[in-house]
Amino acid sequence: MSLALDPVLVEPAFRLVARTIEDKILSGEIAPGDLLPSEAGLAEKLGVNRSTIREAIRVLEQNGFVKREAGRKKLYASIPHSGDISKRLTAAMVLHQVTFEELWEAMYAIEPAAAASAAHRSDAEDVQDLERNLEATRKALKDSTSLTELDIEFHDLVARATRNRAIQMARMPISELFYPPFLKVMSRLNAGERLLVAHEAIYAAIRDHDEKRAREWMEKHILDFKRGYELANLDMATPVDMPGK
Repeated sequence: MSLALDPVLVEPAFRLVARTIEDKILSGEIAPGDLLPSEAGLAEKLGVNRSTIREAIRVLEQNGFVKREAGRKKLYASIPHSGDISKRLTAAMVLHQVTFEELWEAMYAIEPAAAASAAHRSDAEDVQDLERNLEATRKALKDSTSLTELDIEFHDLVARATRNRAIQMARMPISELFYPPFLKVMSRLNAGERLLVAHEAIYAAIRDHDEKRAREWMEKHILDFKRGYELANLDMATPVDMPGK
């Protein structure tokens, strides 16, 4: 009797080393800003050769867990930038062929919560920034490209007003993929006035610290995104593309 076995996949040593160092940073055993041992020192401590360490450091640098000072060889532990994390998550969603409808469902869950949180925590500077965005939007109603960019900025400003880093980081990769395709909607439909009405209502609720009204108007606004996409004869089931394609 023959026994069918799949090949045993062995993880490369450099990935094990990278994960070991990453885990120590995440656990707090190594703090951001701590000076790491040299390549030779790491190789000796971890019982691997220096080429393995170099590959592990390359991975850690790409992922934002290790950095070097300009022109120097010393290695320091660091915290990944949220933008770098967002780019990787954006790429993962594209590779997994996430659809626009899936993104819309995620935005329908996140954006109303963000609006309510912004209404609770916003300050005078947040309100002024939203006012400036609305003024620019009123002047761009016939320019679909500018209108889309201002829409993206409006939602970013609402997220910033939440003072909630979890909300801000969770929505970054989704919004990167969700809003740019909406340019197609704005180019095909005369939806600028409707968008402005929603933004003005959301702004007023945030200014007045009315969490319930902010949530309700954001829900209406995100529902309008879906209606607009369908009215423009675009397929919600289409996988999203990388921004800029």
